[in-house]
Amino acid sequence: MFEKGVASSTQSHDGSNLRVLIVHARWNKEIVDGLVKGAHDTMVSKYNVKAENIVTKEVSGSYELPFAAKRLISNSQVQSVTNNDLLGGTTPEEDTERPFDAVICIGVLIKGSTMHFEYICDAVSQGLMRVGLDTGIPVIFGVLTCLTDDQALERAGMGKGSNKGHNHGEDWGAAAVEMALLK
Repeated sequence: MFEKGVASSTQSHDGSNLRVLIVHARWNKEIVDGLVKGAHDTMVSKYNVKAENIVTKEVSGSYELPFAAKRLISNSQVQSVTNNDLLGGTTPEEDTERPFDAVICIGVLIKGSTMHFEYICDAVSQGLMRVGLDTGIPVIFGVLTCLTDDQALERAGMGKGSNKGHNHGEDWGAAAVEMALLK
Protein backbone atom coordinates (compact mmCIF):
# COMPACT_ATOMS: atom_id res chain seq x y z
CA MET A 1 0.00 0.00 0.00
CA PHE A 2 1.33 3.43 -0.85
CA GLU A 3 0.50 6.78 0.67
CA LYS A 4 -1.59 8.81 -1.72
CA GLY A 5 -0.57 12.40 -2.36
CA VAL A 6 2.62 14.35 -2.82
CA ALA A 7 5.68 13.12 -0.93
CA SER A 8 7.53 15.59 1.25
CA SER A 9 10.44 17.29 -0.46
CA THR A 10 13.91 16.15 0.48
CA GLN A 11 15.03 19.79 0.46
CA SER A 12 14.13 22.46 2.97
CA HIS A 13 12.39 25.48 1.50
CA ASP A 14 12.60 28.98 2.94
CA GLY A 15 9.83 31.19 1.64
CA SER A 16 10.64 34.22 3.79
CA ASN A 17 11.45 36.39 0.75
CA LEU A 18 8.55 35.24 -1.42
CA ARG A 19 5.44 37.15 -2.46
CA VAL A 20 2.51 34.85 -3.24
CA LEU A 21 -0.91 35.55 -4.71
CA ILE A 22 -3.94 33.44 -3.85
CA VAL A 23 -6.86 33.95 -6.23
CA HIS A 24 -10.00 32.09 -5.25
CA ALA A 25 -13.56 31.62 -6.38
CA ARG A 26 -16.59 32.50 -4.27
CA TRP A 27 -18.55 29.57 -5.71
CA ASN A 28 -18.76 26.80 -3.06
CA LYS A 29 -17.46 29.41 -0.61
CA GLU A 30 -17.39 27.33 2.58
CA ILE A 31 -15.14 24.71 1.02
CA VAL A 32 -13.00 27.29 -0.81
CA ASP A 33 -12.47 29.27 2.40
CA GLY A 34 -11.11 26.13 4.10
CA LEU A 35 -8.73 25.48 1.21
CA VAL A 36 -7.50 29.09 1.19
CA LYS A 37 -6.85 28.89 4.93
CA GLY A 38 -4.95 25.62 4.49
CA ALA A 39 -2.70 27.13 1.79
CA HIS A 40 -2.12 30.37 3.68
CA ASP A 41 -1.42 28.77 7.05
CA THR A 42 0.96 26.19 5.54
CA MET A 43 3.03 28.84 3.77
CA VAL A 44 3.30 30.93 6.93
CA SER A 45 3.88 28.17 9.50
CA LYS A 46 5.96 25.65 7.54
CA TYR A 47 7.81 27.80 5.01
CA ASN A 48 8.19 31.20 6.74
CA VAL A 49 6.30 33.15 4.08
CA LYS A 50 5.40 36.46 5.71
CA ALA A 51 1.64 36.88 6.05
CA GLU A 52 1.90 40.41 4.67
CA ASN A 53 3.49 38.95 1.49
CA ILE A 54 0.46 36.79 0.76
CA VAL A 55 -2.10 38.70 -1.29
CA THR A 56 -5.60 37.21 -1.52
CA LYS A 57 -8.10 38.18 -4.22
CA GLU A 58 -11.48 36.69 -5.06
CA VAL A 59 -13.50 36.20 -8.21
CA SER A 60 -17.02 34.90 -8.74
CA GLY A 61 -16.21 31.41 -10.02
CA SER A 62 -13.50 29.03 -11.16
CA TYR A 63 -13.95 29.93 -14.82
CA GLU A 64 -12.73 33.45 -13.99
CA LEU A 65 -9.52 32.25 -12.30
CA PRO A 66 -7.24 32.21 -15.39
CA PHE A 67 -8.17 35.75 -16.44
CA ALA A 68 -7.80 37.12 -12.90
CA ALA A 69 -4.48 35.36 -12.35
CA LYS A 70 -3.00 36.67 -15.60
CA ARG A 71 -4.24 40.22 -14.99
CA LEU A 72 -2.97 40.32 -11.39
CA ILE A 73 0.42 38.87 -12.37
CA SER A 74 0.77 41.46 -15.15
CA ASN A 75 -0.29 44.31 -12.85
CA SER A 76 2.28 43.27 -10.24
CA GLN A 77 5.03 43.21 -12.84
CA VAL A 78 4.11 46.67 -14.19
CA GLN A 79 3.72 48.10 -10.68
CA SER A 80 7.14 46.75 -9.70
CA VAL A 81 8.85 48.29 -12.73
CA THR A 82 7.18 51.65 -12.03
CA ASN A 83 8.14 51.56 -8.35
CA ASN A 84 11.73 50.61 -9.08
CA ASP A 85 12.06 53.41 -11.64
CA LEU A 86 10.60 55.99 -9.28
CA LEU A 87 12.35 54.80 -6.14
CA GLY A 88 15.72 53.98 -7.63
CA GLY A 89 15.30 50.29 -6.87
CA THR A 90 14.16 48.53 -3.72
CA THR A 91 15.02 45.33 -1.91
CA PRO A 92 12.45 42.53 -1.68
CA GLU A 93 11.97 43.33 2.01
CA GLU A 94 11.16 46.98 1.25
CA ASP A 95 8.95 46.52 -1.80
CA THR A 96 5.50 45.14 -1.01
CA GLU A 97 4.47 45.79 -4.62
CA ARG A 98 7.09 43.59 -6.23
CA PRO A 99 6.01 40.89 -8.71
CA PHE A 100 4.46 37.70 -7.43
CA ASP A 101 6.76 34.70 -7.16
CA ALA A 102 3.88 32.21 -7.41
CA VAL A 103 0.11 32.14 -7.71
CA ILE A 104 -2.31 29.64 -6.21
CA CYS A 105 -5.70 29.49 -7.95
CA ILE A 106 -8.35 27.90 -5.75
CA GLY A 107 -11.84 26.79 -6.71
CA VAL A 108 -14.24 23.90 -6.28
CA LEU A 109 -16.15 22.34 -9.15
CA ILE A 110 -18.76 19.69 -8.33
CA LYS A 111 -20.39 17.62 -11.06
CA GLY A 112 -24.04 18.27 -11.69
CA SER A 113 -26.46 16.69 -14.12
CA THR A 114 -25.24 18.50 -17.27
CA MET A 115 -22.04 18.74 -19.30
CA HIS A 116 -21.28 22.15 -17.76
CA PHE A 117 -18.88 20.52 -15.28
CA GLU A 118 -16.70 18.97 -17.99
CA TYR A 119 -16.51 22.20 -20.01
CA ILE A 120 -15.57 24.32 -17.01
CA CYS A 121 -13.00 21.80 -15.75
CA ASP A 122 -11.30 21.64 -19.13
CA ALA A 123 -11.34 25.40 -19.70
CA VAL A 124 -9.98 26.22 -16.24
CA SER A 125 -7.26 23.55 -16.45
CA GLN A 126 -6.06 24.69 -19.85
CA GLY A 127 -6.35 28.37 -18.93
CA LEU A 128 -4.32 28.10 -15.74
CA MET A 129 -1.59 26.09 -17.46
CA ARG A 130 -1.40 28.74 -20.17
CA VAL A 131 -1.12 31.57 -17.64
CA GLY A 132 1.85 29.89 -15.99
CA LEU A 133 3.60 29.18 -19.27
CA ASP A 134 2.85 32.63 -20.74
CA THR A 135 3.94 34.62 -17.68
CA GLY A 136 6.80 32.48 -16.42
CA ILE A 137 5.25 32.59 -12.94
CA PRO A 138 4.33 29.27 -11.32
CA VAL A 139 0.56 28.86 -11.20
CA ILE A 140 -0.59 26.18 -8.78
CA PHE A 141 -3.74 24.34 -9.86
CA GLY A 142 -5.83 24.45 -6.70
CA VAL A 143 -9.16 23.56 -8.26
CA LEU A 144 -10.96 20.56 -6.86
CA THR A 145 -12.92 18.70 -9.54
CA CYS A 146 -15.22 16.42 -7.59
CA LEU A 147 -18.11 14.16 -8.45
CA THR A 148 -19.97 14.77 -5.16
CA ASP A 149 -20.28 17.31 -2.37
CA ASP A 150 -18.85 14.74 0.06
CA GLN A 151 -15.69 14.34 -2.07
CA ALA A 152 -15.17 18.10 -2.08
CA LEU A 153 -15.62 18.33 1.70
CA GLU A 154 -13.11 15.50 2.29
CA ARG A 155 -10.52 17.15 0.04
CA ALA A 156 -10.87 20.31 2.11
CA GLY A 157 -10.45 18.42 5.40
CA MET A 158 -14.11 19.03 6.24
CA GLY A 159 -15.57 15.57 5.64
CA LYS A 160 -18.44 14.06 7.53
CA GLY A 161 -17.97 11.44 10.21
CA SER A 162 -14.68 10.40 11.78
CA ASN A 163 -12.61 10.74 8.59
CA LYS A 164 -12.49 14.45 7.87
CA GLY A 165 -10.11 13.90 4.94
CA HIS A 166 -7.10 16.03 4.06
CA ASN A 167 -7.03 19.75 3.26
CA HIS A 168 -5.39 19.93 -0.17
CA GLY A 169 -4.83 23.66 0.35
CA GLU A 170 -1.85 22.63 2.49
CA ASP A 171 -0.31 20.82 -0.48
CA TRP A 172 -0.92 23.80 -2.75
CA GLY A 173 0.80 26.15 -0.29
CA ALA A 174 3.83 23.84 -0.19
CA ALA A 175 3.88 23.54 -3.99
CA ALA A 176 3.76 27.33 -4.39
CA VAL A 177 6.84 27.79 -2.22
CA GLU A 178 8.76 24.98 -3.90
CA MET A 179 7.95 26.17 -7.42
CA ALA A 180 8.64 29.83 -6.61
CA LEU A 181 12.11 28.90 -5.39
CA LEU A 182 12.90 27.23 -8.74
CA LYS A 183 13.09 30.61 -10.43
